[in-house]
Amino acid sequence: MKIIFIRHGETLGNVEKRYIGRTDLPLCEAGRQKLMQKTFPDCGIVFTSSLLRCRQTAQIIYPDKKCAADKDLDECDFGDFEGKNYSELNGDPYYQAWIDSGGTLAFPNGESSEEFKRRSAEAFDRLISRCDADTAAFVVHGGTIMALLEKYALPKAGFYDNQVSCGCGFVCDFDGRALYITESI
Repeated sequence: MKIIFIRHGETLGNVEKRYIGRTDLPLCEAGRQKLMQKTFPDCGIVFTSSLLRCRQTAQIIYPDKKCAADKDLDECDFGDFEGKNYSELNGDPYYQAWIDSGGTLAFPNGESSEEFKRRSAEAFDRLISRCDADTAAFVVHGGTIMALLEKYALPKAGFYDNQVSCGCGFVCDFDGRALYITESI
């Protein structure tokens, strides 16, 4: 089976380098334009996060495909860091502790890295187990893609090793146990 992972198009929050997890931002006009200028691989079914930026991206890329939104594919809950950028968080002791931990500490009043990764993997497993298409696209968040590739991709890599820009992603072969990245998009 082929799996296509695509990070949603750019939002104003991305432009401003903000931690945007649960905030339901739409795509910005530049993000829409960039998506419309690219070509993406075809698929049989599209799975998206429940958040607007992913659903809008899927509508632009795959206007004639069936899309299934799943809340468990949503981005991490950044808690008290939500909507803020580095300059606004600079000097915050909780933010510094999170940075010093390599991003492994739970976000204050948000989700832990392990909770987020587990939720993402459980959603992927559930959706793929019911999928009868030869190729499935996941139009999701950068964090969701990194979590799934960390868990399933071979050769093994760390969470931050597969960062992906807005509107970009990976094509993978999936053998039911492991993902093998075959192409970057």
